[in-house]
Amino acid sequence: MDLCELFQQKKCVLSFEVFPPKKSSGVESIYRTLDELCALRPDFISVTFGAGGTGVKDNLTVELAGAIRARGVEPLAHLTCINSDEETLLGLLDRLEEAGVRNILALRGDRVEGAEEGPYRHANELMERIARRGGFNLVGACYPECHCEAPDALHDLQNLRRKQEAGATHLITQLFFDNRCFYDFVEKARIAGVSLPIEAGIMPIVSKRQIERIVTLCGASIPPKFARMLSRFEGDPAALRDAGIAYATEQIIDLIGSGVEGIHIYTMNNPAVARRICENIATALDCVNGGGAA
Repeated sequence: MDLCELFQQKKCVLSFEVFPPKKSSGVESIYRTLDELCALRPDFISVTFGAGGTGVKDNLTVELAGAIRARGVEPLAHLTCINSDEETLLGLLDRLEEAGVRNILALRGDRVEGAEEGPYRHANELMERIARRGGFNLVGACYPECHCEAPDALHDLQNLRRKQEAGATHLITQLFFDNRCFYDFVEKARIAGVSLPIEAGIMPIVSKRQIERIVTLCGASIPPKFARMLSRFEGDPAALRDAGIAYATEQIIDLIGSGVEGIHIYTMNNPAVARRICENIATALDCVNGGGAA
């Protein structure tokens, strides 16, 4: 199934993200994780492109996307281009097609110091190349608080328009902790002519180490309410985990109530956390998607 069809069938789509294990980690656990996540019946699961320095040619993204499909859930494979040559990219597309994976989240990827850049240096250029090849449905990333390398929000929205024009059929946001950032972003994107469905990316923060790393990597702002929660519970791992799940649940319920077109949960390969959130939001999702009381 092309994922764009989901947005014609449901008011609010639910999806997860997982990442392949690092080279130093055993791969057995990721398949147990997939079993548990697929049992929650999300509309699709995305798989990031490698992890922890995994190279383009030896990452497990294609294999895991195929494993998700074999479990009866639609996969979305991430594909980056900044450090990949044409031959490698086309080879990966062939492998994805052979695995029955139709949906690709096309990304620039992180620049690697000292690595040679490939012929495609932006996500829209990768999308255009994939569209010329054919055979895939394209998804794009977007940034409610502006991409860290964009000179300003207007420039960032112009880049988003380029993704739409290159063939993206829906968008998934970077994580955020303040729903007002998301609502403001969607309003500005619509004014700028971006008409694609936009899924809200939500990450449940369940450990102090997690928040420190995430903020460093993506620069998401920390609203006062969230900061107070972290300060209050950072010394108690169990309390912080429960508070993080509660905060993410509150975010999601507010988004669903405000008409969001999709929720994309960054699971961090933690099915127990994903399960608790799914249980918390089940009735709200069921209601907006036609299964609950009017």
